[in-house]
Amino acid sequence: MNEALQNLLTRRSCRAYKEEQIKPEELDSILEAGQYAPTGRGTQSPIIVVIQDADKLNEVERLNAAVMGNPDAHPFYGAPTLIVVFGDSESPLGDADANLVLGNLLNGANAVGVDSCYI
Repeated sequence: MNEALQNLLTRRSCRAYKEEQIKPEELDSILEAGQYAPTGRGTQSPIIVVIQDADKLNEVERLNAAVMGNPDAHPFYGAPTLIVVFGDSESPLGDADANLVLGNLLNGANAVGVDSCYI
């Protein structure tokens, strides 16, 4: 089977992570996959932010849990790296563009052997 198709068919969401950070070269490959996602009208407008600082990640997780209505939740499942994608709120395609980037990030992570989950 084609390697790209195999990657798409084997990617699964993970909800338990090791404490160790992913390797910089793995992160670079994942981010490159996200940067090559298609966007409507070729705008390439989504913004990708990586958070690896534990204090900042915990703060974002706390805010996310509050938005979910469960301030005691841990929606990031202990992942040591968080990648946030912002879509262009001025564009009618902003959410779709951001989701295409997220899809590429998830598939890129799987391709380099890094588990991930869409939150």
